[in-house]
Amino acid sequence: MYCIVDIETTGGSASSSGITEVSIYRHDGHEVTGHYTTLINPGHRIPAHITSLTGISNAMVASAPTFDEVAEKIYELLSGNIFIAHNVNFDFSFLKHHLHQSGYNLVVKKLCTVRLSRKTFTGLPSYSLGNLCRSLRIPLENRHRADGDAKATVLLFEKILLANGQVYIDAMLKKSSGEQWLPMQLDKKTIDRLPLSAGVYYFHDIKGKVIYVGKAINIRKRVSSHFTHNDAALRRQHFLRLIADITFKECASELHALVLESTEIKRLWPKYNYSQKEPLQKFGLYSFEDNKGYLRLAIDKKKNNLPALCQFNLLYDGITLLRKMAEQFALDLRLCHIDKTVFTMEELDELDPPMIYNQKVVAALQELQRQLPTFAVMETGTKKDELLCLLMEKGSFWGMGYIDRQLKDAPVDLLKEKLQPYTDNNFIRNSLYAYVEANPAKRVSYTF
Repeated sequence: MYCIVDIETTGGSASSSGITEVSIYRHDGHEVTGHYTTLINPGHRIPAHITSLTGISNAMVASAPTFDEVAEKIYELLSGNIFIAHNVNFDFSFLKHHLHQSGYNLVVKKLCTVRLSRKTFTGLPSYSLGNLCRSLRIPLENRHRADGDAKATVLLFEKILLANGQVYIDAMLKKSSGEQWLPMQLDKKTIDRLPLSAGVYYFHDIKGKVIYVGKAINIRKRVSSHFTHNDAALRRQHFLRLIADITFKECASELHALVLESTEIKRLWPKYNYSQKEPLQKFGLYSFEDNKGYLRLAIDKKKNNLPALCQFNLLYDGITLLRKMAEQFALDLRLCHIDKTVFTMEELDELDPPMIYNQKVVAALQELQRQLPTFAVMETGTKKDELLCLLMEKGSFWGMGYIDRQLKDAPVDLLKEKLQPYTDNNFIRNSLYAYVEANPAKRVSYTF
């Protein structure tokens, strides 16, 4: 038995919005055998723009039953049957979530009439319910009301059956299909072409814009996991509506994917990536000579036209390092812009002469450069005779790429000619330090 469903809601997220109307038509594959529809009091005010769209007002639902009061009836109608809707994941996510809150666990197979229509009636300009009804001459009354849209979906489903759509229905209902879980605009062939290897994947919207970047040891398995569970949260609902395409870049290892994902998130700034998107307000250690001939050190915001002696994501980290340098080499905190106190004439007279003081600064910078590591992480590449190389230069991530195995012991300057530069960030640096600590055999160190 099929249950053809449509609902109206107070918003787009099942976890934060209520249901205002439900309509269910039971269908045996030949004709309608039962019908249930009701308004529902969502328990909070209906937004004005929703009322404008659906015509359902707060006054209309004031005396309507709550969802708890009709949950048992809805569960009995749906349980054990095939759940059908136009953009099925939207309606299903709401009903499953609200039934769960009422103590019922809805587990049913699903069919989406959007996906079925695309397979059965190829080449139409649009597969929205309104446009499909116009193209296929299906009467549509009471648009944006649950019963009107559900009745039109019944007629659409019957046209699909008459057009030999049963073959697509049978294929989509197979346990191995998984197609009923996919976002409405995403073709299953897109999932099928994804590799089983490590890499980075990109979710695109209908205009091709990247809206999410992720990493995976197994790209196809990880991407599929985004769609094979029900989640009523707003983020999940946006995914279901917006994802129209998926592209990918294969990587040689999990580490390669981790680094590439981090750089891509900061390069593309995808809308639905929330981690690693903090602004890169970086700082650097700089040296300059003042008008009295003293070499001064300072932590300042990173400058595009002046290379930093060392760089930091946090101002605190830079100041902490500079304090340690000052303590170890007896540098004056006022000449390091840490102590903001103005020199008195007597204090200036007590300072070491510039020639002597500057030698301390030079020694401190030489020790800093000695401590900042330069090393490469070498891993097996995607081809037999290549290696994946990730280069850290003087404590910062420089870049990565594939090199010939014969270049494993090549000098840094030659490696840099073969690698692609990438923007350094704290996440990548910490990941590489942790990786070589756990895998010391994959580290190739360089001394200068």
